[in-house]
Amino acid sequence: MISDSANRIFEAAIKDYHVHDEIDFPIQNPYPPERIEHLLYLKCWIDTVQWHMEDEIRDPKIRPEDALKWKRRIDQSNQDRTDTVEYIDSYFLNKYNNINPKPGAKINTESLAWAIDRLSILALKIYHMRLETLREDADRAHQDACQAKLAVLTEQQKDLSTSIDELLNDIMEGRKIMKVYKQMKMYNDPSLNPVLYSSK
Repeated sequence: MISDSANRIFEAAIKDYHVHDEIDFPIQNPYPPERIEHLLYLKCWIDTVQWHMEDEIRDPKIRPEDALKWKRRIDQSNQDRTDTVEYIDSYFLNKYNNINPKPGAKINTESLAWAIDRLSILALKIYHMRLETLREDADRAHQDACQAKLAVLTEQQKDLSTSIDELLNDIMEGRKIMKVYKQMKMYNDPSLNPVLYSSK
């Protein structure tokens, strides 16, 4: 099951990041570049780093120049995240390109990799919500509320994992068509963003 593998890798990547808990600590991906596991670990590492960038930019005392610095870094991180998701989709496209869809096969509302992207974010939410349930400086009401939220997130992770495995099985059996559209983000492209190309 791809979801079991992905969830284990996401949990490991999040744990590895929090050993040092530093945004600029270099990634030490334990998987060889040609493996799908490498891309899954990279994807979750990018998400984890960006999670902490998003915390930084929400500091109410942040200086405007620092906020701009974090905004630019978050923009780049979003681009890296999108690129990695598309690499994951490309991996599955190549792996299952010899499958002929059955008559009546349908296209899913999102690609396999974008569903896996949501699973990575869920792993992060679960990790941080679990920390909130253990906060010694928070009152019992906060801990109980976070415990209830954690239960919902855990159920969501289970349901999304099942859906991802079913989607992959449908693709393998020809019941769903593996079709991917590039995101074509425009804001980072100097030929597509009016502010960038008009400033030349």
